[in-house]
Amino acid sequence: MNRKIAIITGATAGIGYETAQLLAQNSYNLILTGRRKDRLETIKKQLEESFDCKTYILNFDIRNKSETEKAMNSLPENWKAIDVLINNAGLAAGLAPVNSADVDDWEAMIDTNVKGLLYITRIVSPWMIERKTGHIISISSIAAKEIYPNGSVYCGTKHAVAAISRAMRIELMPHGIKVSTIAPGAVDTEFSLVRFRGDEDRAAQVYKGFMPLSGKDIAETILFVLSRPAHVNIDDLLIMPTAQASARDFNRN
Repeated sequence: MNRKIAIITGATAGIGYETAQLLAQNSYNLILTGRRKDRLETIKKQLEESFDCKTYILNFDIRNKSETEKAMNSLPENWKAIDVLINNAGLAAGLAPVNSADVDDWEAMIDTNVKGLLYITRIVSPWMIERKTGHIISISSIAAKEIYPNGSVYCGTKHAVAAISRAMRIELMPHGIKVSTIAPGAVDTEFSLVRFRGDEDRAAQVYKGFMPLSGKDIAETILFVLSRPAHVNIDDLLIMPTAQASARDFNRN
């Protein structure tokens, strides 16, 4: 394959979906992962028809170590020459104090945001080391830089993403591999809908009275980070809506 290959986790919606669209437009071939097989198949067809983009889909749950290993090792050899890993899969579940939160919500966040990221990075990074090239971009959050009440575990998982990425930057530097994190503020995706278990009214309140970021805004940021020259590594980038100054401070109309 002449085009670079990027793998995007959590590619069926939001930031992952918009990133797939933008990278396809910019001459990447794509490996897309997610739990919704029908969505993956629809996106694959659309990308290949619209952008002449070779697309390989992997339907698995990144929280499951054996599923992740089986899916990734099933890739044909030419698809294992991955240039870019975008650790996008992540979620927030619930918004409650530590004394009354649902432990299953904690498990879901830790398993997806931290362990899932580690599982797939553990598989892909040796392939990059062997080729002495690659770029790992992990989607972090303003919650990696601040904490807020009722979000202790979500904030903890995103702090972990930041710490893991900083360590990987040092560990993988001798192999010529770039490592970056992108930390968005409020992005209008399925994020709040998932956090509030499908409560559309409550999810809509999160973005009421101001213009949040879009998935496309973050996709364009990812493309910017990827497009820097070989000698430039964007280590950590915080991107916020103009109307948001911190995790809790908004200018709402």
